Amino acid sequence: MAVEVAAIAASGATTTLVGLAVTDAWTRTRTLLTRLFSRRREGAGTGDADAEDEQLRAAVEQVAAALRSEDQHSLGDATDRLRRRLRHALREESETARELVVLLSELHEEGGQGSASAAARARPPAQALTGISYDVPPAPRPDGPPSQVPSLRTRFINRSMEIADLSGAGASDTTGADVATVSHVDVRVLAGPPGVGKSALARHWAHTMRERFPDGRLYVDFAALRARAGVDAGVGGGGGADVTEAVGHCLRSLGVDDALLPPSLAERTALFRSRTSALRMLLVLDDVTAPAQVRALIPQGPGSAVLATSTARLGELALDGARPLSLEPLTQDAALLLLADRCGEERVAADPDAARRVADLCSGLPVALQVAAARLVNDRRLTLGALAAELDDDKSRLPALSVGGESPVTAVLDASYRQLTPELARGYRLLGLLPGHCFDTATAAAALGSDVGAAQLLLDVLEDMSLLETAEDRRYRFHGLVRAHARARASAEEPESAEQDVVRRVLTHYLVLTAFADRSVRADRTRVADLRPLLEGRADPFAARGGPGPLEWLEAERANIMAVLRAAGAHRLHTQGWQLAESFTVLFLHHRHLGDWRESLELGARYAQAAVAPAAEARLRSLLSRPLMDLGEHERADRELTAALACAEVAGDTVLLASALEFSGRYWDRFDPARAIAAYERSMELNARAGEARGAAIAAFFLGRAQDANGEPAQALATLRRARADLLALPDPDHRMAARAHAALGRALDHLGRTEEAVPALREAARALREREAYAYEAEALLDLAALAERPGADRSRLREDLARALAIHEEMGSPRAEELRERLRAV
Repeated sequence: MAVEVAAIAASGATTTLVGLAVTDAWTRTRTLLTRLFSRRREGAGTGDADAEDEQLRAAVEQVAAALRSEDQHSLGDATDRLRRRLRHALREESETARELVVLLSELHEEGGQGSASAAARARPPAQALTGISYDVPPAPRPDGPPSQVPSLRTRFINRSMEIADLSGAGASDTTGADVATVSHVDVRVLAGPPGVGKSALARHWAHTMRERFPDGRLYVDFAALRARAGVDAGVGGGGGADVTEAVGHCLRSLGVDDALLPPSLAERTALFRSRTSALRMLLVLDDVTAPAQVRALIPQGPGSAVLATSTARLGELALDGARPLSLEPLTQDAALLLLADRCGEERVAADPDAARRVADLCSGLPVALQVAAARLVNDRRLTLGALAAELDDDKSRLPALSVGGESPVTAVLDASYRQLTPELARGYRLLGLLPGHCFDTATAAAALGSDVGAAQLLLDVLEDMSLLETAEDRRYRFHGLVRAHARARASAEEPESAEQDVVRRVLTHYLVLTAFADRSVRADRTRVADLRPLLEGRADPFAARGGPGPLEWLEAERANIMAVLRAAGAHRLHTQGWQLAESFTVLFLHHRHLGDWRESLELGARYAQAAVAPAAEARLRSLLSRPLMDLGEHERADRELTAALACAEVAGDTVLLASALEFSGRYWDRFDPARAIAAYERSMELNARAGEARGAAIAAFFLGRAQDANGEPAQALATLRRARADLLALPDPDHRMAARAHAALGRALDHLGRTEEAVPALREAARALREREAYAYEAEALLDLAALAERPGADRSRLREDLARALAIHEEMGSPRAEELRERLRAV
């Protein structure tokens, strides 16, 4: 059965099964399925057929179990497994699979569209709702050693000499040894050409070495970080945004909270070394391009190791004790082993000479061998001899990819590409034009301008042909060489406008979802873009039962949204670009990725200026002052705020001017409290005039804090009381900000000498902040209470309790203050 037909049948049958499993028809359906598998098992003639039927039956049961559990993550995995198993069985001409597809088709026709619509009403599967990925990576947890190295999706073949080399490195020092006796950190560099299998070897070795690194295994993909930080960022230098973000990622994985991450690379590196000084761990750094990327991530714990992969040998790292291991293409024997594993030993044994020719024509590159093997698996009539002749025919080759000159992968990819139908071939080309490192089904559908079902079919076919990889989070990605091939074919066969059209559609897709996520976090936040016409009539996935968390989804898609934002400028999509930047900032208000936050707002402000949208420019430049101040770029923050105020005046928007003044006040808080007070007072006045009750209340909160800092606690007390009351009186009360105002009110009371009133205010604020999961602010209030209790003659009855809770929060956040608090608690 052709791969496209198998994919269509598998996708359709899987969708029907999901629909039936949540309706009253499921009891009858399950009975019929049980009879089918029982009958096929009784009539099976071989052990292989028995095993195939059992795997298919198990996949069906897993889908049903996942639907009953209402776990969207399990459902997504189970439906993917069933679809893959069905595709495989149909290609192998499995009679059971054929009967299953026919049975489900008949049941679907009997029920009309009822089953599918009932499924959507009951528990809509992730891909059926909007196609966006519900499998977002979980937040790093500090309560166990991190294990981040992706597992391989296929069996690892050969490389025994290289594995022995890596495993022997430092083994006498680390295996079974006490950490205190180990004297060094081992640094290795796997170097070799693209497609030679460096990443696969690194991942395989990392998973076999779990016991050697009991404190965890961290993973950094520098290719993804470069895509996020810009093409040239970080290459050849030590201060690249990709390096800074890489160290930040590792610190988060070790339990350091976003709010405590230092802004500079030097500070992050110092904190990383401190955090790893007593740990024995492994860092796998994939696709490194510069020595600085490795140097910043060498842990301090004796017995730890760093394994970096790179197309260069990175000889400068020899000064850091690094040892290179050059990875050559597979030998012919090793290549034959891989080919046999992927397409079947019997096919290789049937024509060993042709198999050797195919291995030689693939130049021993695993990526080429896997694509060639997929051709053989998907077309049982294709012989090794015919494939070898096709690959050896120079006339059939299209121009080589520019990847180190003539690429042996080109002929293999061209051969597979020619097997696609015209419609699927066009889809392959368009996916190559996608900005971003990975994508889910809905993003692919946006790029193609198709529905989710058609996109899933294309993805299934490309995955079967090994032209596409599936990541563990059920997103898809091209190998770098395959993506280059797809882009080359698009350049040769698509009109010049094709890439702009793809970027426009994908930008719209991300704008819709990011806008929904933004509104899901806080509906009444100040916004310039009026996206109601764009969102009208569209399903909000974040409001659906079982849908993704908005911040978790934004975090998972952060690299792709950054890539789309950059691409918007190249294609003059300025209006949509600034609108996406404005919505996207909601992520950074909660997760401090300062480099991405700054760049996204810089791009947004530039696009707003190009679109002659002064109101948008005012908003984006005001927001830009926040990451700039956190990064210590105070002079530039001042310039951006000055420009924002001017743009707001030009726009004639009172609310925007009030917002810009509030940001300006937060800048002057650091340098001139009197100017901050003046800015907040003006912001309050303008918000009140515009009827923006929440904006006025927040400005009052900041005004009260500034007054207290300026030595005016009596005025601060009145201001903060009004701010808290106004925040609680909103139609959608802002309990979090009200609790912060209550804590500030307690501090002002203490400054007035009214400590007996300050204590209950701070106590109530701490309780409310804990309830709203604002733990950092809760710890701040608790430490204020502890400081009051430590005064001579004060009530110390809750001092230990308050310090213990504050310590727990700081430990959870990975705070460097944890040791200081531990000492204070011991003293009590």
